[in-house]
Amino acid sequence: MKLLLIEDNVSMHTALQRTLSRRGMDVTVCADGRLALARWQSFMPEVVVLDLTLPGLDGLQVLQQARAAGLATPVLILTARGTVGDRIVGLNSGADDYLPKPFDLDELEARIRALARRSAVRDDLRDEPRAVTQVLGNLRYEKHTGAIYLCDEVLDLAPRELALLQALMGKPGHAVSKEQLFELVFPGEAEVHYEAIEVVVYRLRKRLLNTGVSLITLRGLGYLLKATP
Repeated sequence: MKLLLIEDNVSMHTALQRTLSRRGMDVTVCADGRLALARWQSFMPEVVVLDLTLPGLDGLQVLQQARAAGLATPVLILTARGTVGDRIVGLNSGADDYLPKPFDLDELEARIRALARRSAVRDDLRDEPRAVTQVLGNLRYEKHTGAIYLCDEVLDLAPRELALLQALMGKPGHAVSKEQLFELVFPGEAEVHYEAIEVVVYRLRKRLLNTGVSLITLRGLGYLLKATP
């Protein structure tokens, strides 16, 4: 796994680079916020671990510039700023996860690998050769905005139901495993029981009544969407 560590504390990034490299990661370090975006674009990591307090350019500014440049790499913010307000600001700026200092190395590794898995799932479900607009029954999925329409009205769904439907609309007629769906519907929520995905499936199935689309369970394979007559 290619990991970009943006951290200016020498003792911290030296220890993390050594430890994570021993655990099978290809770690590149950047210690200056002004150089971070260029390093990010050239290295193209699978996950970025980003400190907020950096020389030259604040970590949040680096993140905002990266997202504006179209870089969708999963980002784990690693910082001493541990208040709820700081976490909200970081997540709203485009971060995928947040781990305050001090932290446990095993937890850091687990969070990094979880972000990499979710990114791989998204890539697998993206199905780029297909059209940007996916139509099934009376539903229309606009992939560039993430919106799903029932006829010409936006389908009003809870966030987890929407995430589930987006994943399934990306591969209509093909089964998507429960494991893949769980990673997308409950990202980073280690405390959530695996069976919780079945509750979301149940709720979405009810919402799809009279849409011309059915949510089908394939035992041992996962779930799929199919148009109904």
